[in-house]
Amino acid sequence: MKPIVAIVGREITEAKGVRGEAYGAGRLYSDAITRAGGVPVIVPPVDLDHDAIASLISRCQGLVLHGGGDVDPARYGQEPDAPELYGINARHDDVELAVVNAALAVDLPILAICRGVQIMNVALGGTLVQHITTHADHTRQFHPVSLVDGSRTARAMGTTSPSACHSYHHQALDRLGDGVTVVGRHADGIIEAVEVDGHRWVVGVQWHPEDSAAADSQQQSLFDTLITTCSLP
Repeated sequence: MKPIVAIVGREITEAKGVRGEAYGAGRLYSDAITRAGGVPVIVPPVDLDHDAIASLISRCQGLVLHGGGDVDPARYGQEPDAPELYGINARHDDVELAVVNAALAVDLPILAICRGVQIMNVALGGTLVQHITTHADHTRQFHPVSLVDGSRTARAMGTTSPSACHSYHHQALDRLGDGVTVVGRHADGIIEAVEVDGHRWVVGVQWHPEDSAAADSQQQSLFDTLITTCSLP
């Protein structure tokens, strides 16, 4: 059977073909999972207790945490201090924090992308830089990343120097959460890739591999390796 990969959806207000507001997730994530041989399932950010979320996640074989608005600074013990903060949504934070903890508890393979790596770091006790000074270099930009040789990320991508990583973010990881290890950086020092120790395969990247995965095998390989790991006994 093909692995089922959970994607936590978003509240969206401009859906077509449905009545009223809706839940959804960017199609590129699902496309990349499908190309890799998995079955994407969107989990709507509805009000569920933690036991219900844990039960749902335990029925999946993998998890993709994807991009979106900013995590509320209160979630990592700070007051808002950047006017650039946007898209804060308490329900998104609640559900994703619960999903991260549930997935880690059952050692689910995880690929965390952009906001996804940030919420994962926060779930593990880390903090974020609320607005990076070099944000223009990370907004709609393809740039190289330096990866640690032998890391899961480098092995998945088949290189320590992917040259075309598409970024769209204005925040970054600051203090690392428990077990989070840096395995990749931008030339300006911004953390671009992390892994979580003590788990089968938990990889987080600050860029958006789904944006170019259809044409770039290095980016698609992150999804391929996620699905391969999901399929292992």
